[in-house]
Amino acid sequence: MNPAHQHLNLSRLFLIGNLSIFMIGLGFAVRASIAADLQRDIFDVLDVANSAAMVGEALGITFTGFALTLLFGSALVDLIGMRAMLLLSAAGYVLGSLLVLAAAWMPVSDSSYWLVLFGLLLTGLGWGAVEAASNPLVASLYPEEKTHRLNILHAWWPAGIVVGGLAGVALAALGWSWQVNLLLLIVPGLVMAVLVMGTEFPVTERVASGVSYGEMFGELKRQPMFFLWLICMFMTAAAELAPGQWVDLALSRVVGMDGILLLVYISALMFVMRHFAGPIAARISSVGLLWLSSVLAVIGLYGLARADSPATAFAAATVWGIGVCYMWPTMLGNVAERFPRGGALFLGLTGFCGGMAIQFVLPQLGAIFDRAKLEAAGGAERLATLSGEELEAVLRHASVESFSAVALIPLALIPVFAFIWWRDRRNLAAA
Repeated sequence: MNPAHQHLNLSRLFLIGNLSIFMIGLGFAVRASIAADLQRDIFDVLDVANSAAMVGEALGITFTGFALTLLFGSALVDLIGMRAMLLLSAAGYVLGSLLVLAAAWMPVSDSSYWLVLFGLLLTGLGWGAVEAASNPLVASLYPEEKTHRLNILHAWWPAGIVVGGLAGVALAALGWSWQVNLLLLIVPGLVMAVLVMGTEFPVTERVASGVSYGEMFGELKRQPMFFLWLICMFMTAAAELAPGQWVDLALSRVVGMDGILLLVYISALMFVMRHFAGPIAARISSVGLLWLSSVLAVIGLYGLARADSPATAFAAATVWGIGVCYMWPTMLGNVAERFPRGGALFLGLTGFCGGMAIQFVLPQLGAIFDRAKLEAAGGAERLATLSGEELEAVLRHASVESFSAVALIPLALIPVFAFIWWRDRRNLAAA
């Protein structure tokens, strides 16, 4: 490949990586924007007493798809190639969006419920395919600065959330149907498919370094410390992504404003801050950055649970946003740096644990919300008769309970990251 062609191909790889992460961020925002609409138009009609748990299950199945693609895709990406994985991602987003649209346009029935679940599952499979290809791509292109470059790549996740969130608010202000949000996901999927078809992709870092497929799997036995990182990924993902997907559904009832605007604000903050992950990690170490992130996430989530005005909500959201900003990409960066022979498999398993965390936590948040609203209302029959300010008071109480519960997750991470940080510094001093 001549230098000019190589430079053009590298530029296309950079664009494809950013667009793929932008697309999954856009999908995250769209799901957050339409969660209340799905609950009102479909799940309330099917079962009003358990509708929050149903929407939590629907949102959570996206993360199941994400986790499944990462589990298998990370082991297959070396065999089928990054191009095929990204084409699968584009197909998942296009077809998944069309299925949810079909559910919204047909009369409400049990079929509507299954169409929503299967459609969101497909978008989750597409999300996982992006992570299975894009993370090894960046690790391969920038082997000496993985944490920094993975944070920059994942800065386009919140960029997608900003665009999707603002688009949702604009469509609502114009009085357009909420289903139009889903059409937004089809466009980047089609554009990415076209770009991917004409681009040459590198082999993964594991292949380039000569580590065999069998040796990559053998690292699972040789690196027991990796399993601690999987547990940490489960918890950091729950602290970041579950509240983000829940914020519009819950906080709009707490602070008297559109909760998606909080998500947009947090995402804009993340987009800027992730570009500075490298210098911060160089100063306090990447594990020190994760410890600090956990402390701030706890403070922010407790603040969100007690927010009673737009001002206090924005203050708490700022602290939480700074706290969770670096978690996902820095976890991936740590795994890539500490276990390079684990290759795409280790990166994929790490993302898999993150996805499964949300599949577990989101329905639990919905169940906590439902129990709290029934308790505050005095039972399901009483809840069905409430309206106006009485109903809003019940829903505010339920929102506070759900955010308070999730704050316990990053709280448990603080001593874990403190131990790893201390262990790293001790080993460095001994060397």
